[in-house]
Amino acid sequence: MGSLSGPLDDPTRDAGYPADHPGRVGFFTDTSVCIGCKACEVACKEWNALPADGVSDRGAGGDVLGMAGMGYDNTGGLGGSTYRHVAFVEQRVPASRSAPTDLGMPSMDLPGATQSGEHRADATEVRWLMSSDVCKHCTHAACLDVCPTGSLIRTEHGTVLVQSDICNGCGYCIPACPYGVIDQRPGDGRAFKCTMCQDRLGAGMAPACATACPTESIRFGPLDELRAEADARLATLQSHGVTGARLYGRDPDDGVGGDGAFFLLLDEPEVYGLPPDPVVTTRDLPSMWRHAAAAALAVAATVGAAFVGVRR
Repeated sequence: MGSLSGPLDDPTRDAGYPADHPGRVGFFTDTSVCIGCKACEVACKEWNALPADGVSDRGAGGDVLGMAGMGYDNTGGLGGSTYRHVAFVEQRVPASRSAPTDLGMPSMDLPGATQSGEHRADATEVRWLMSSDVCKHCTHAACLDVCPTGSLIRTEHGTVLVQSDICNGCGYCIPACPYGVIDQRPGDGRAFKCTMCQDRLGAGMAPACATACPTESIRFGPLDELRAEADARLATLQSHGVTGARLYGRDPDDGVGGDGAFFLLLDEPEVYGLPPDPVVTTRDLPSMWRHAAAAALAVAATVGAAFVGVRR
């Protein structure tokens, strides 16, 4: 087993691969240019032959297109059959302070409430935040650490892969993930998540989702290059007054050692359903075992002392 926490420059080498292994690759998802088309979801399902969401036991004769009742966000979240999920977040924000263009159309306000072209102090407008979520392929992956069968492995590309053929369905990996990504597939029992299209990587191809994205919101490539690209993009947005822009999962010193799939967000992580400060759940395992061993020794010493006292 490799390192459980802390800064780690090369998780692939830490997993036992030779020094000449391929460089680590990853995803940089720029949510500022995501249009919510869901092409990544469709491409992911098609390439990985994933079952449709909401299919009943009756197959095609049942509710094949089961609706989640979440408006445009029908998939609802990541799961055993959904490796990519495009979130739609509707927000009320203060209206733009720029002077509106007067088109000569009737006002929707009460007569006399505002003058034409005048901006109300309490005016609001709606903005959509859209983001394609995916497994983070953490530097310190708790799901991998707790797997008892070795089904979860670190690949030569630095990604985290589930080998479904040796997964026994124990489910230990599910609560271990700080992001709630990995899940069991209904009717199957085994755990599944994004593979970053491991079969395509082996053939020198980019993952299906990144290939299908029409706005290049999902960027794929060497992780170091993506981090530099993300830093430049963030600086550009902030220089244009987008003060809420921030990078999520980019920092190698965070609680998971940095993510192999990280994001540029336009608001707080919680708005997108992401934990604000994720920490690898196996970080404290060594100290827990030490405390457990110390407690066991103390109990054994107490019991031994009691027997000695009885003999006397």
